[in-house]
Amino acid sequence: MRYIYLTLIVIITIAVLLFKFQNLESVTISFLSMSITLPTSFLVFIVYILGMLTGGSVVAFIKTLVKKSKADDK
Repeated sequence: MRYIYLTLIVIITIAVLLFKFQNLESVTISFLSMSITLPTSFLVFIVYILGMLTGGSVVAFIKTLVKKSKADDK
């Protein structure tokens, strides 16, 4: 089983590196009066991390609401 996990880690690492090197073009992002230029791969990474954080927060909030409603029912 250890070799399967190791193989998956290697495959995912290769895929991420391929994505990184195929998306080296820069992109400019503007918000209000601010703007920043960064590589596309870095932008995708930042959006992915922000998505994980917001998604995790939403799931935690929903779990809290469910626990509170179950506690109120008792």
